[in-house]
Amino acid sequence: MIQTIEATIDEDCNIKLSRPVQIKGVQRVLVTILDEAPHEQWDTALLSEPTLATDWNKKAEDDAWSHL
Repeated sequence: MIQTIEATIDEDCNIKLSRPVQIKGVQRVLVTILDEAPHEQWDTALLSEPTLATDWNKKAEDDAWSHL
């Protein structure tokens, strides 16, 4: 089973997973180094989504965009 887990890596290449994972034996992994600091860029977008969804999920919005 493929799992995606957020992690941070320090200057000494020590990787710290954001939560515990259960694995059996040696596993292959892929590591993607992101340009932004941890949790910096996405926090605002994720926090605003529920607020914006209250407007997006209104019937008036559906009607306004129905022609597309």
